[in-house]
Amino acid sequence: MTSQLQRQGSAAAVQGTGYTGDQGLPRLRRAPSSQSYQNGPQFNWSSASAGQEKAEEGAVEPPKALRSLPIPMALKRAICQVQQMHVPVLSSLQSWKRSKAKSLSRVRSYIGGFLNYITLWRKSLNKIGGNFGGGVQSYFLFLRFLVVLNFLSFMLIAGFVLIPSIVFRSVASGPMNFTGPAECLQYDPNPQGLVKFHNYFLDLLTGTGFMESSYLFYGYYNNTMVADFSYGYYNNTMVADFSYNIPLAYLFTAIFYFAFCLLCITARMGTAFRVAVATGGGAIGSYSRIVFTGWDFGCLGDRAMKLKQKNIIYQLQVDLEEERIKNKAATLTLGQKIFLYSLRISLSLVAFGLIIAAFFSIFAATNFSQGKTGEVGVLGLFFEYLPSIVITAGNFVVPLLCDQIALLERYDPSITVIVALLRSVFLRMVSLSVLLFTLWNQITCKQRVSAEDCTLCHYNYKSYPCWETRVGQEMYKLALFDLIITIAMLVLVEFPRRMVVDGSSSKLAQWVGRQEFQVPANVLGLVYGQTVVWTGALFCPLLPVINTLKFVIVFYCKKITLFYNCRPATKTFRSTWATAFFLLVLLFGWSLGLLVLIYSMAQIHPSMSCGPFRSLISMWTIVPNSFYNLSQTSQNFLFYLGSQRFSIPLFLFFSVVMCYFIALASVHGKSVNLLKTQLKLEARDKQFLVKQIEELSRTLGVAR
Repeated sequence: MTSQLQRQGSAAAVQGTGYTGDQGLPRLRRAPSSQSYQNGPQFNWSSASAGQEKAEEGAVEPPKALRSLPIPMALKRAICQVQQMHVPVLSSLQSWKRSKAKSLSRVRSYIGGFLNYITLWRKSLNKIGGNFGGGVQSYFLFLRFLVVLNFLSFMLIAGFVLIPSIVFRSVASGPMNFTGPAECLQYDPNPQGLVKFHNYFLDLLTGTGFMESSYLFYGYYNNTMVADFSYGYYNNTMVADFSYNIPLAYLFTAIFYFAFCLLCITARMGTAFRVAVATGGGAIGSYSRIVFTGWDFGCLGDRAMKLKQKNIIYQLQVDLEEERIKNKAATLTLGQKIFLYSLRISLSLVAFGLIIAAFFSIFAATNFSQGKTGEVGVLGLFFEYLPSIVITAGNFVVPLLCDQIALLERYDPSITVIVALLRSVFLRMVSLSVLLFTLWNQITCKQRVSAEDCTLCHYNYKSYPCWETRVGQEMYKLALFDLIITIAMLVLVEFPRRMVVDGSSSKLAQWVGRQEFQVPANVLGLVYGQTVVWTGALFCPLLPVINTLKFVIVFYCKKITLFYNCRPATKTFRSTWATAFFLLVLLFGWSLGLLVLIYSMAQIHPSMSCGPFRSLISMWTIVPNSFYNLSQTSQNFLFYLGSQRFSIPLFLFFSVVMCYFIALASVHGKSVNLLKTQLKLEARDKQFLVKQIEELSRTLGVAR
């Protein structure tokens, strides 16, 4: 009897697949029993023969996704056996295509795994995200992006400027002769006589002395052009087999450097915005996504599982905190809203006043420092670093006060981060602009300097015989001083604070507590450091590699202080929009550096005693001079690229493409909003049905 029931169950299982008796196994070719499994889930396999015919014709269908079907495991195994019996007959071309697709997929998987394995700081970033959440992790991801960006930028500069300059310096006889006023050609950065040992340390900190006579700064590069005229003449014109114009390469490398940085930032920003839009950028619909799809089943080991659990808890805390603040804001009365908006306006004016006070301090310190350029020793070092000290002090004190002001304004956590970051960015960008404005006023004789000093050389040759190198030294000192302050804060402030808090039981120490990792302030430091690099890249070509080493040291310093000196943040915020906003803020710094590049190339007269543009009236003059040295065919082609016949159709084409993508984004946005509305309606329908079931249960007296 038992064997008979088993045979009947097996026959029912095969019948549920739609597999006909004449195609089944020999022991299962029988009529279906009346006790077959008719109420269970059925799998329609009636298309098996049709699928086989299509396979013979060459149309190969993908296999059935058995894993997604709600049927018993035994039935899935039976269906899998049936599917394996229907092997389509493929031609040699189709077989080759399938094997090629599998091979490419396997290679792509291997490459992706290898790139994931060699990703910089991968394990450290996963550990940070698990212990402190995605908000803090977004800062370290941003830092890693800047490290890679600066390293690739250095490779670009080294390949087109640094290495050719080193190679051709030994080949060329020297810089091109330039006849000009003798007073304008006097510039010798090399120290005279015996140099004491401690002066080398001072030169390392200030960028003077032996540092000034190196490839680190603009003034050491020559205006040489190396050419090999091995082919003689062509149409009464000397033709060179090989030529390399150092000034033209210097200028174009700076331009392409900015274009490369813009391309990288834009690409990463597009990815960040796409992730933010895909996740909704808010708590709507994210609870079910986190609860049901947030777990990573690839986690191996207790440590990885605990990190993932902490990360999910952190995301839920962010959503709940934002929902609580939104619900609280929705219950405010009209009087409370008026008071809140008045408070925000008043506090914004206070923050703006602090920023203006910092600007005047930087302006006064820069003027005072430039007037003390003749001082030597430790006092001279202090005067050299006085603008950097004032800028760093202002960038430390004012953002700290602005963060406290932002907390009093009662924004939600994500908006608080954005407001504090905008104020701090405005402070740092404009403070750097004030420094450059003060330097350029003194270089071009527009302030506190007699105009007669600029009549002969078109710039203040007495105070700034090589003004490009002087600006590069200021940017070098800002970058170096920023690194020194980071290390000093770690050793002298953060570690002692943690030791006092952990070792003392006083109420004051417990009230102060361990510090929190302030993401806006730390991101602002990265943006400021990168802006300094962009501002000084034209005058200090090796500044990107210096910034690469600086950011690597900053990463390990911040990681140490995060795990040993900081506590988890009491105020959480969403990391999706924060990552996109960090890159948007970085674009502000890039714009400031681009303005400095354009103004320096087009408006200020280059130094006559140093640099690759010493014989020109402006840096941009090298471009038309090199253009007219090209062949007539090349000139005609470049003229065509700049004509209206080419530019107007190109502009129209890009306009059409941009309109297409804007319309596509709008349609996708509307589709997303429609799907969100449908999800809300379905959730309400489910709630209504649950209430109806509960009422019906109570009416009928059915036990739950």
